[in-house]
Amino acid sequence: MTAEAEARTAGAAGARGRIGSVALVIGGIVSLQFGASVAVLLFPRAGALGVVTLRLVAASLVLLIFCRPTVRGHSRGDWTTVLAFGVALVGMNSLFYQALDRIPLGAAVTLEFLGPLILSVATSRRLMSLVWAALALGGVVLLGREGLDGLNLVGAGFALAAGGLWAAYILLSARTGQRFPQADGLALAMAVAAVLSLPLGIASAGSALLNPVTLGLGAAVALMSSVMPYTLELLALRKLPASGFAVMMSLEPAAAATAGFLVLHQALGWAEILAIGLVVIASVGAVRSAGAGSH
Repeated sequence: MTAEAEARTAGAAGARGRIGSVALVIGGIVSLQFGASVAVLLFPRAGALGVVTLRLVAASLVLLIFCRPTVRGHSRGDWTTVLAFGVALVGMNSLFYQALDRIPLGAAVTLEFLGPLILSVATSRRLMSLVWAALALGGVVLLGREGLDGLNLVGAGFALAAGGLWAAYILLSARTGQRFPQADGLALAMAVAAVLSLPLGIASAGSALLNPVTLGLGAAVALMSSVMPYTLELLALRKLPASGFAVMMSLEPAAAATAGFLVLHQALGWAEILAIGLVVIASVGAVRSAGAGSH
């Protein structure tokens, strides 16, 4: 095989890898937002912090059982990364669910997305990344326009704070994926997050956490909102740059609006439909731009 043929083969394999990573990210986004819709329905039973605890504990158990991560042979840097990842997970989820308890799903995700958007601009060195980020921001603002009118300021603050930790999650997830095989690092970080969330959940919900129906719904939320999306995203971040991944997160508000419509019966107007188109275009452009920059 000539060098030119080898280059073409390598290029085709790289393109397939990027397409596969994009599919992983989209699958995680859809799962996460539909899980968030189910979580909102669960709030009357266990409260926001109670649902966070159910989600993290169930997710950590599933990941620990299936991944069976080893706890020996890791460096201090490895454990520092896992602990930081766990803190980011519990903080991001707790703040976001506090926001969902006060403001609509679409508005909460819209504000939370500002964290990854800022990260995409800060980490990318390509001019086109700024263009795609601006287009995504326009779609996000349009999507949240109606939902942001008369918004609860405390809920908005929780969503913005969750967005900051979402940006940290993206960076720490990539670093964890590089330091640990498969999803071992995620399983350990999720266990840290679960332990940290327990006191808050118990103080908030008490014995309601032990209700069989509540436990079942909490397990469903854990699978949809933690196990599937975090695992898929961790695998995707091994091939996608952080900047491209962060802009792809602009699909989150669109997925949230769709999930809100289907599960929570929140209607979609022309503005929301146009916004979905904008963020999809921005996401596709960001991935193509990142791919062009890698050659």
